[in-house]
Amino acid sequence: MLARAAATPPAVGSSLPRENHTVSIRGVNINIQGLGYRYSTRGKPTFSNLRLESQRGEALAIIGRSGCGKSTLLHIIAGLNRPTEGSIQFDGKTVDGPSSRWVMMFQAPHLFPWMKVSQNVGIGLRFAGWPEKEKAERVAEALRLVELSDYAETNVQDLSGGQQQRVALARSLVMEPELLLLDEPFSALDAFTRASLQRDVRSIAKRLGFNLIIVTHDIDEAVLMADRALIMAGAPGKIVHEFQVDLADPRQRQDPAVQSMRARLMDAFHAAAQISGSAAQEMEEEAISGIA
Repeated sequence: MLARAAATPPAVGSSLPRENHTVSIRGVNINIQGLGYRYSTRGKPTFSNLRLESQRGEALAIIGRSGCGKSTLLHIIAGLNRPTEGSIQFDGKTVDGPSSRWVMMFQAPHLFPWMKVSQNVGIGLRFAGWPEKEKAERVAEALRLVELSDYAETNVQDLSGGQQQRVALARSLVMEPELLLLDEPFSALDAFTRASLQRDVRSIAKRLGFNLIIVTHDIDEAVLMADRALIMAGAPGKIVHEFQVDLADPRQRQDPAVQSMRARLMDAFHAAAQISGSAAQEMEEEAISGIA
């Protein structure tokens, strides 16, 4: 099992302690208070006064239609954008930028096409100055976790879309994050591959103990991957519903309990869509009034 990444790489020629390969990654306590964001000082807020807490090791899904601010929220949590108001804290420390402690996966895997699978997975360790032996061990373990050990020396251009996303996942895991953020990374994949990755990512997160935050508009994905689902709606966006997804693992789509939870989330999602529609209509009326 992957261990927590050290603050600095071990000295060249040294060996990692045995326990480094058996200690689980720990998650993080997330505390978001009064969070707001707007793209310009004169523009309407994307969201405001948003509050959210997530406990160590929790898998959290944020569901919403396009325009509700869910992806913007994820980028702010990742430290890629700065909020215009409020704060985000991980274990009591304010997030003020990106970090290897939290890693984000996007819709496209963004791999280096001229590199082999193992080189892509180990690129972060390479830049961090890890010795070759320790880097190779860490990369091999990450590839084992995502079931790509047999493809280590394959060029990534020769892989399927699903395999490329597994490479991106391994590249995230090799840095041993406390939090993995997913911005609809499986949306372009076929249904079978998507279901396989959804199951495997949740399984790996639970095995290693890190947090997941998933942004999606796919109700099935939320039910299959999350411990808790939040529904965002409106303009500015806000959290309008919250559900505990208390289901046994592994989760199967055809399971009656999964289907029942899916129906509850779907009803809430449609109700939230009406909130979004009303907000959009109000904004359009305000714009027309301003022109008049």
